[in-house]
Amino acid sequence: MSLLKRTGKALAILAGVVLVLALTHTIWFHWLGSYLVQAGPPVKADAVLVLAGDWNGDRILKAAEVVKQGYAPIVLVSGPMNLYGVNEASLAIDYAVAHGYRRDIFEPMLSGAFSTRDEADVLGPELARRGVHSLMIVTSDFHTRRAGRIFRKAIGPGIDLHMVASADRHFSPGGWWKDREGQKVLFFEWSKTIATFLGR
Repeated sequence: MSLLKRTGKALAILAGVVLVLALTHTIWFHWLGSYLVQAGPPVKADAVLVLAGDWNGDRILKAAEVVKQGYAPIVLVSGPMNLYGVNEASLAIDYAVAHGYRRDIFEPMLSGAFSTRDEADVLGPELARRGVHSLMIVTSDFHTRRAGRIFRKAIGPGIDLHMVASADRHFSPGGWWKDREGQKVLFFEWSKTIATFLGR
């Protein structure tokens, strides 16, 4: 086969692949979003842990509502950083209280963590020290699969762990590509997911 014919055949195959991807993009776009979400409904637990990194307050309100519904007695609020001199956990708790939740259901868990893996490494031993045997972790829906994997690896089988998703206002598994912020969320979360698979 001549070089020209081989090139033409390769271009035809490439065009076919591009066409198939274009016609089915909603299917695999949806899969890319859905894969990131691995969570279930609230269950009875010793505590709820709300992970840091949500500047909109959706995670803390979801965790507070879970406690209000009687699934757990307390919300442990991860606070790894200071924002303008105030720890993130304090800001989150104040936000929830301003939305009508009792302050006494929250307890800040301060740390110097810079990532979900750091949170798991720091908070895992503290959860064991407190005698927590069952735990719900509340985080943004797109973060649930990766966070669950990291925490299960860090804390081991001694704590029964359940992931509960907080809806994100910019991301939805079935429509993230329609929103610029949703596109950024998916890109960054997939980058972190791949890094986690690689052991980073």
